[in-house]
This record gives sequence, C-alpha cells and structure tokens, in this order.
Amino acid sequence: MPEQAGGPVLGPTLEEWLKAREETERHLATAEPPVDELWVQRLSDLLATERSWQDQYTELIAIGRRDGRFPSSNR
Repeated sequence: MPEQAGGPVLGPTLEEWLKAREETERHLATAEPPVDELWVQRLSDLLATERSWQDQYTELIAIGRRDGRFPSSNR
C-alpha cells in the first residue's frame, strides 16, 4: 500500500508486531517444566500484545481493500 500524506503507515506497525513475536519467542525459550503461574501470566500478556499488533496490522492492510475487510484465511 503506498504511503499517503497523513495516511496509515504499515512499516512501524509491522515492526512492533515482529518485536512482540520475538519477545514471545524469547519467553517461550525459557520454559522449563514445571512452569509457574508468573511464567504463564507473562506468556498470556505477551500473546495478547502480539495479537493486538497483529490485529492493528491487519486492519491497516484492509483499509486498502474495496470492501474494507481483510480476506479470510484459506487455512
């Protein structure tokens, strides 16, 4: 999607989403059974943050579509 003056920019949102994914991956790498409640809560928080950035990125992409919706997954 081309950047328009004052319009949405995909790059920073994608960058934040990817950072959130990396942080989640780092946290998952620390898992050693049994995991405690604090570890699980941190994972939950990280996944919620990652999902939020993913949703924002998806919404930005959908702005450029005629129907304003992101296509459903084929998976």
